[in-house]
Amino acid sequence: MPKKGITGHDEWVVTEALATALVALEQLEPTQQSRQQMDDIRKLLAANCQPGTINLHLAQAKCRLNPHADRAVIYREYGFEDWEV
Repeated sequence: MPKKGITGHDEWVVTEALATALVALEQLEPTQQSRQQMDDIRKLLAANCQPGTINLHLAQAKCRLNPHADRAVIYREYGFEDWEV
């Protein structure tokens, strides 16, 4: 059976890359952020995610970019109050 796309899981790779890019841009100083680019990334992410999962991808990305941060705090920041981390 031929694989779908280039990697076989292209949609997941793109979703994770978009979430990580958006979180990284959000962590820049406001003068260094490109609001238009961030809005465009958010639209692409929303189009690529299953409904209701954007915040989960963003929380996971923030945890990846900040490995020493408190994961529970990050998940709460994205609306996951009783999240097992």
